[in-house]
Amino acid sequence: MADESLFEFLHMEIVSHVYKEQQSSKGEMDSKDRAVCVSVLEGMGFRVGQGLIERLTRDSPSFKDELDIMKFICKDFWTKVFRRQVDNLRTNHQGTYVLQDNKFALLTQLSSGKQYLDQAPKYLAFSCGMVRGALSNLGLDSVVTAEVSVMPSCKFQVVIQKL
Repeated sequence: MADESLFEFLHMEIVSHVYKEQQSSKGEMDSKDRAVCVSVLEGMGFRVGQGLIERLTRDSPSFKDELDIMKFICKDFWTKVFRRQVDNLRTNHQGTYVLQDNKFALLTQLSSGKQYLDQAPKYLAFSCGMVRGALSNLGLDSVVTAEVSVMPSCKFQVVIQKL
């Protein structure tokens, strides 16, 4: 329980720091500055995801296919990072996956109303980066986006890039 809270507080402080640093250097933030902040957070998450997946798969047998990797992400990786499995995994079997988490840990601290809905993307960038980094280390280049329509429920869309 304490580890979970520490991670959530650290995440909130990282997001706050990145946004404050960008704002202090420019004064007023515009959409370009917000995009820079999201990019910085996504890059941090990417590196963390790469490191985590190395440790989690050290003793695992290799995966047989893309779907097997996504199942591992939804069960083992998600459980290690967010203390619960993804609630739903959907795919079109053509490289697009939707991971739905109905009580996403990094959004539960925010209000469950629509009050902070516009703030949600900045708290999801790091997580998108972690998933992308984990998949990258498993040999899958991807684009990961997240969307929130009702707090704290979140849908992550993973599109595997075919070479």
